[in-house]
Amino acid sequence: MGQRFFIAIRPPGPIRDLLIDRMEALDGANWQDDDQLHLTLRFVGGADPRQVDDLMAALQSVCALPFALALDGVGHFERKGVPHTLWAGVAPSEPLLVLQNRVERACRSAGFPAETRKFAPHITVARLNRSSAPPAGWLAQHSDCRSEPWPVDSFVLYESRLDPGGSIYEPVMRYRFA
Repeated sequence: MGQRFFIAIRPPGPIRDLLIDRMEALDGANWQDDDQLHLTLRFVGGADPRQVDDLMAALQSVCALPFALALDGVGHFERKGVPHTLWAGVAPSEPLLVLQNRVERACRSAGFPAETRKFAPHITVARLNRSSAPPAGWLAQHSDCRSEPWPVDSFVLYESRLDPGGSIYEPVMRYRFA
């Protein structure tokens, strides 16, 4: 299979702290830790070393100007009516959509298949399973999760490794905007 990769924006410390402060009061939730908090632009999946080299080169051609993002509420994803992920959303951002589209094009130019899922910008805060408490109370309690805008001036290519304690995300390369 090889290594697994994704491309993401890493929020600054104060934004991560705001999210960590809300990670409580839901039995059975598997909360993300500080190192896991990110906004995925594109999940790449498995790749061999040559593909990773091609991807790193393609991502260097992604141009963007710095922009700002802000947290805007919380939500969850379901599979067959069962909640499996809690997340913090971000306020609508045209520069974010442009960046994500450029990252997607770079991935395709490096030989990766097109992403078929619709881009839904969010920061995962917890993974849920069948033994987790229903998330409705947590969602209502934290519906006011908002932040001041924070500057975005780069994105990161990460390697993801599965560990018995959960996923470990290692930054491979940071790409700063022009």
